[in-house]
Amino acid sequence: MTVYAHILGEASERLWGLSSRERLQRMLTRAGVTTVVDDVGSLPTDSSVVLLRGDYLYDDRVISSLVKSSNVVLQVASGENRASVAAHVPAAAASQVRAMVCGTPDSDGVPGIRFETPRTLSSSFYESLLKSEPPFVEPITHEHRGVLERRLFSGAYKGVTDLVTKWVWPLPARWVTRLCVRFGIRPNHVTALSVLLTIMAGACFAYGHYGWGLLAGWLMTFLDTVDGKLARVTVTTSRFGHVLDKALDLIHPPLWYLAWGVGLDTFHPGVAGVSLHLTLWLIVIGYLGGRVIEGAFLLWLGVFGIFCWRPIDSYFRLITARRNPILLLLTGSLVLGRPDLGLVAVAFWTVVSSLLLLLRLVMAFYARMIGGPLRSWMADIDRDAGDRSLAVRLFTQQTTEQSLGQSQ
Repeated sequence: MTVYAHILGEASERLWGLSSRERLQRMLTRAGVTTVVDDVGSLPTDSSVVLLRGDYLYDDRVISSLVKSSNVVLQVASGENRASVAAHVPAAAASQVRAMVCGTPDSDGVPGIRFETPRTLSSSFYESLLKSEPPFVEPITHEHRGVLERRLFSGAYKGVTDLVTKWVWPLPARWVTRLCVRFGIRPNHVTALSVLLTIMAGACFAYGHYGWGLLAGWLMTFLDTVDGKLARVTVTTSRFGHVLDKALDLIHPPLWYLAWGVGLDTFHPGVAGVSLHLTLWLIVIGYLGGRVIEGAFLLWLGVFGIFCWRPIDSYFRLITARRNPILLLLTGSLVLGRPDLGLVAVAFWTVVSSLLLLLRLVMAFYARMIGGPLRSWMADIDRDAGDRSLAVRLFTQQTTEQSLGQSQ
């Protein structure tokens, strides 16, 4: 059955440079709905239509779930009552349900329709961003424009990530993302600059210019945050950009560490039997081993990833041997004037991290054998019970409803 879309009205406010209609059209296209019609009366009888009020901001999970559902009307709180703001129904019921979504009196008697809310229609666990956050639908108003833009930006962040990305980059990344929107800079432009900085950092490391290399490296990691956030808040993700970004993230870290070793003038860590050759091999094997372990968990045990299995895994992701924590080690070693010790620290922490991941993988296999399919701890958060544990506060995000309430 062909699925069409019909957008009712449009908000006067633009969020991150997009009108509400542009945003909805891009979100619908990503969800597989490419045709937006102006007249629901002209729809083929064997089709269905997604109806959306254009003066509301929708979580992309809501749009995706709505497209996959049928005979459903989406409602949100409106004062003490509920307002119908979206629906997915057969073409035969489109006109009557459209009147319901428009708020026409005496238009609620549509047989075979079920009513859902954002939370009942979509899951709170956001697998692609490794976080738990209730799905939302909010009215777009001038008073709450800033809150909604911050909500979109924070919603583009992964919940489980390293400590630099989580606590250092968000504020400057939001500023730079806003500048990119203002000047029409696209995510792929930012990714292309990241590629150049990656090459520059590696070349500087190889020639022993560690200060300049670290500057280029940190700028690259910052832009790596910006391009993803820019893509999500403007709904401009592309397959090419996604593949390029993922490939860059996967390949360049061990090459940087190898280049760092090549650039060393001397290597005297003061540890018997530890040579530069051995150190570099430990880094490469440890890095590849860690990536293989993460992939094995995804393939065989849980689509949510090893760092979202239990709270301890999410805590460990803050400091595990990924690029940003490793850059902290290398930066500290340069400040101390011992870049050779920095490389030894990288090797040590990479091996330790991979061994800990291997231990968690074995434990996960055992848990799977005795208890059945694994679930992420984030999927079991009881928000209605007011769970305010440290893990929930660190790795999940405040709902839009709470943010709007605090802003009033």
